[in-house]
This record gives sequence, structure tokens and C-alpha cells, in this order.
Amino acid sequence: MKKFFLPLVFLLLGCDVFGLADSVVVPIQRQRNHERIKEEQVKCDKADGKLDGMIKVSGNEEINLQVTDALFRKIKDITDFIETSPKVVTNNEKIRQLNYVQEVITNFRTEWKSRKLNPVLAPVLINNFEKILKANIDSQSMAPVIAEVPFEIGAINAEIFKANKGYNESRKIIFLKFCMLNPDKILFSIRPFVNESFADSMVVLAAENNPKQLYDYASSANSPEGKLIQKNTNPLVRAIVKISRTTNALFYFPFLDDIINGKQSIDSIRKLIGDGERRMDTLGYFKLLVKTEVNYQQRLIAKDTPVAMFGVNGLREMLQKKAIEYFITPINELHEQNNLSIRMKAIEPLSAQDIYYVIVMGENDIYTSSYKHSFARLLQKMGPTPRGDELMLSVNMDFFRKFIKMAANFNQLDVFLKTMPQEKATVLMKAFVANLDKSANLEDAVDVADSYSSIRDTALLQTILKNVSTNEQRSLNDNNNRGKIIYNLLKTIFHSADSSSVDLTSEIGIPSIYSIENKYLRDDSGRIVQQVFFYGDEDGKTNFAGFMNSFNTKEWKITQQKEWVEIRSLKGTKVWIYANLPLNSDNNLDDTAQAHLTRYLDKKNIVPSIVIHRGHSYWLPGTINRMAGSAKIIVLGSCGGYKNLSKILAICPEAHIISTKEIGKGDINRPIINYLNQALVSGNTIVWKDMWAALNKVFYADVNKEVRESWDDYVPPYRNLGAIFIKAYNKKTEMQ
Repeated sequence: MKKFFLPLVFLLLGCDVFGLADSVVVPIQRQRNHERIKEEQVKCDKADGKLDGMIKVSGNEEINLQVTDALFRKIKDITDFIETSPKVVTNNEKIRQLNYVQEVITNFRTEWKSRKLNPVLAPVLINNFEKILKANIDSQSMAPVIAEVPFEIGAINAEIFKANKGYNESRKIIFLKFCMLNPDKILFSIRPFVNESFADSMVVLAAENNPKQLYDYASSANSPEGKLIQKNTNPLVRAIVKISRTTNALFYFPFLDDIINGKQSIDSIRKLIGDGERRMDTLGYFKLLVKTEVNYQQRLIAKDTPVAMFGVNGLREMLQKKAIEYFITPINELHEQNNLSIRMKAIEPLSAQDIYYVIVMGENDIYTSSYKHSFARLLQKMGPTPRGDELMLSVNMDFFRKFIKMAANFNQLDVFLKTMPQEKATVLMKAFVANLDKSANLEDAVDVADSYSSIRDTALLQTILKNVSTNEQRSLNDNNNRGKIIYNLLKTIFHSADSSSVDLTSEIGIPSIYSIENKYLRDDSGRIVQQVFFYGDEDGKTNFAGFMNSFNTKEWKITQQKEWVEIRSLKGTKVWIYANLPLNSDNNLDDTAQAHLTRYLDKKNIVPSIVIHRGHSYWLPGTINRMAGSAKIIVLGSCGGYKNLSKILAICPEAHIISTKEIGKGDINRPIINYLNQALVSGNTIVWKDMWAALNKVFYADVNKEVRESWDDYVPPYRNLGAIFIKAYNKKTEMQ
């Protein structure tokens, strides 16, 4: 990122931005317009939980200064221009321009809050806005100025200046930018542009990135989108149109590439899918998914990405969906069944390859016992002398880091490595930490980090650490900046996990992961606000009852609302807790309650600093979508996983995250939440190691072995190596 220092007296002196002296006298008839602008600025300042003259959108102080400068000093320059420019003469015209200014600040805040705009783009937004405002005053088209900026900026500013002569051209520019960023959502927005010269090429791009969406629109043959698709001559588009006319069409999508290339036919696949009269062969269908995945993985290695491998109803999504539906859910539901021939019946017909994919696709859903029995079946299916290296080669090393991470998390990695010769195990573990810098995202590196925190074999830990150091040196020799950052961070984080003398806060420059001060959690009214997300399935209703019973009415005031409950401490630090009711999930009533509660908190300027998710992993995306960006402690009642962790930290970059490697347990979540609430009310700093030591005594004293084992799978913030790695990596790259 380009660096510069802000020549701002008020920032250097630490003055309140609201105390800036007015350089222009504003007539009384427009003073209210200026007040409205300042009111919007105040709302932006409060959006991070503190009204302190600084808009904090990042852990990088320089970026925060730039954003604050844009929304205060720069806005002041623009309003002064409006008041003094000889080109803006009448009172009505000046009011119109001031309304534009108010609108851009309002839109910035709402788009930031709804996560449609990265707030660090505020300087770009305001600079672009100023150019358009002046071009508009001069009766010039804004289209060239819109073309200069990212989609999010252009989309905001173009809608402010709808009367501009370049509005229609700007919409086309913005749409094409949108298509490049969101090729999987093209058809959702293409209707106003179906007659444009670029429409056909956008349909092809849509087909390549979201064949399911193309199928949906192709099915509506008489709609503008349907007509556009029907006339398209591209072979891929034609194939999807043909499938859209087939019964159970979505089941064919994972094989779309093979269908186009003649490697599979609709008729051959239909024998497994059925046609209404013939039932679906679920086992045969899953095995075909696995076979296709293995073949497609070989193509991925050769940098040839098959159509419909990713995305909605793509091969991997369908493979995961069917692994969970056909195998993981049945064996999870029989977790109390002691007869393993009954419990594991669902996976008995599967090959070793098939079970491998069941395991890696079920990372967020598989129970500990289900995993361990599936792993045992995997070894059994590999034959009398199982060879793990041969299994890995047979699946083209597909998801091998995920498999190793899970084996480490469930204490089976040592068992798996012993199924192969020592030299093969050495090669596999070298591959485990190699080329992390070449992945499109950080998922592989996070899997390596998470694995390290689970491994107990000191020799294996030393091997991993040695391989990390070797790759760091390679990156240094190659002047590979991304590699240098990834491997240096992993090395530092691993050293911290092995030694209490390594302080990650000072070593890698991230905020403390070991403790969090009470005052840091309070808003400008001295409150600590907590939002708890419940879901309306049976587990959610049971957990909600236990949650409510944990509050002593002598210490907490409980107010029941129609869709949520408000709980306020009666002594000590003001702790306000808002939890939606676990209303019927089948009718989306829990989702509606969460939406209404979130809207209520936003309207009342109540900013949560703690977010707690109480539900299965499949509910977690709903919590993340409504999670307050101000959250500083996040408790996940289910597995974090890379995708979830990365989304959470993009929203709340400094959050302390408590998660579990497996399914969360209400009997464990409640004591964690109770401990937190007691610490919050007392005003004490929360020291995670002290909290874990105290809870260890509670859970290790429990006679229930299952509870003790589940507690061991919970991860405190200072041991959440995957989350720490993402934080540190983002911090490092943000500074460049």
C-alpha cells in the first residue's frame, strides 16, 4: 500500500476533529444542511464503538488516519468549495450539492456496515466523489471518472449523480466491473443490458463461473435473460440449455465438463440418477462423484480447471453435500449405538478412496467418534498391509493437507504415517509444508498452523519446524516476498506454541492474544454489549433454555421481547446481553428475529463488542453475515475452519476467537460464557491462560468422560494458531 504522512494539525496535536474551526461563514438558511453532514460524520465515528474523533476501520493506524482525514478534512474542503464557488450560485443549488455530500457519507457508512464496501477505500471514495461533483457542476459526463475507480466506489457515486449526462454510460461501466468481480452473479443483473453488444460474452462468462445460475435462467425461456441465453451459440451455453430440459438436471452439473467433452453422457449418468420411475442409486452416484473428482484433480495439477468443478452445485459442492447426506449424518445420528456394524453400515460399501473423501468433505460436521471409526474403516479398506502413501497418490494428493490436519486434530496422524515407509512419510510431511505460497488463498497455510497445535509427537513437530525453516530460506533465496512472510510467520508462531518465552504480540506486531482489558470492550457509554445468536432447531431450543437458566435474577435483569431477550447486569460493569429467541428454523423465524435484532441494535447505536454463536457449523455463515464489525471477542459454538476464520477476521481483524475442533457442546459452552460474564461484570482483565486453567479444573473434575474429551478440543485465542496466522499475515501485508 502506498504510504504517506498526513499534514494535519489536528491529528498531530491530537485535537478533536469536531473542534475544527469553520473557515467559511455559512448563511443561516443552509446551516441545517451542514449540521446534517456533521451528524453523519458522528455516526461514522461511532460505528467502531467509540466516539473519539478517529474512525477505526483497521488495525493499521496509518489507514485509520487516512480514512478519518477523508471523512472530515476532505469533506470540509468540499463543503467550503460549495459555499464559495462562483459556479454554484443560488441557495437551492448549494443545498443540492450539500445534499450530495451528506448522501456520500451516509452511503459510505451503510455500505461499510452491510460489508459491501471495504472502509479503507474511504479516501478513494471521497476523492472520486469530489471529481464527479465538480464535473457535474461543469455539465461534464462523469463516465471517465467512474471508469477510474473500483466497482464499489463507482456504484455508490454514480447513484448519487443520477441526473448527470454520463449516468447511462456509467451504469454500463459499473456493470462490466461487477461482472469481472462477480462472474457467478452476472445473470442476476444483466436484464437492463441484454441488448448491449457485450451481453453475449457476459453470458459465456456466467456459464463458465455459475452454470447453475445459467440453468435457472435458461429454464425461463420467455424472460429477457432466457431469450438471450437461448440464442447464444457457445457450446458450453448450449450444453447447459440442453441439461436444463432434463429431469433432475442439477445432479448432472458436476459432470458438465465431461459431458461437453464426450467423456460421459447424459444417458449413462441417468442410470444412476433415475428418472422418476427408477430410484436414484445413491452409492453409485457418490462413487461417480469421487471418480470424477480424482480425474479433475489431475487436470487442476496441470493448470486446467474443469467447468462446474467449483461454485453452486459444482462437483466439489455436490461431493461435500452427498458425503454429509449419505454417510456422515447417518453415522453421526447413531453416535450412541455401540454395535459398530450397525453404526457404520452406511460407509461399509465404500472403497478407501470413497471414505477418504467422506472424511475430508465432512471436516466441519463429523463427530469425533464418527471420524475415528471412519478412519479405522479407511485403514481396513486399504488392505491387510495398508500404505498411506499409495492412498495419497491414488487421489492425486487431493485435499491431502486437510486430511493430515484432521488426522492431527483427532490424534491419528502418527497412526497414518506408520502405514508407510519412513522415507515416504518424510516426503509427505515435506510436501505438507511446501509451496504454501503458491496457493490462491491461505487455507493450506492455516491447515498447517492448525495441525501444529494438535500434534504431540515432539519428533514430528521438529520435522515440521525444520521443513518450515527450509522453505523460508528458499523464499529468501528466491526473493519470494509472499513465501518469506508465510514461512517466517509460521516459524515464529510455532516457536511461540513450543515456548512460553516467545511473545507473539511483540514478535509479529499483532495486538495481544493472551489477554483483553475490560475497558477495551466498553463502548463510549461504559457498556459491554454482547450479542448471542441462537437457531431454532431442537438443539438450539435446548441450549437456549440452559443459557437462560444460567442468569441469577438477583444479579441480572431479564426483559423478554417478541423476538429476543435483553439481559442487563445489576451490579459492577454494565453488561448488556441481547439474544434472539430460537424461533422455528423451518420457517426462517430465527433468521428473521436475528435480522430484526441486528437492525434494532444499529438503530439504537448499540455496538456489540462480544459475539457468541450457539449452533451447529452449518448455521455459522448466518452468524458471520450479521456479525458486528466491532466484535473483539468471538465465541464459536462450532468449528471455525479456514473459510469461517478468514471471513470473521476480515470483519473483525483484532478479534479474540474461541473455537472448537469438533462439534460444540452446550455443557461446555455454558461454563465458558458464565466465566466470561463474571469477568466482565467484575471489571477484570480477561487472561486466557488463567481462564483455561480455571475451566480445566471444572471439566477434568467432571465424571462424564465425553465432556472431558470434548473440552480438550476447545481452543483458546492464544492457541488458535490458524486465526493467529491469518491476523499476522493480514497485518504484514497491510503494511506493505
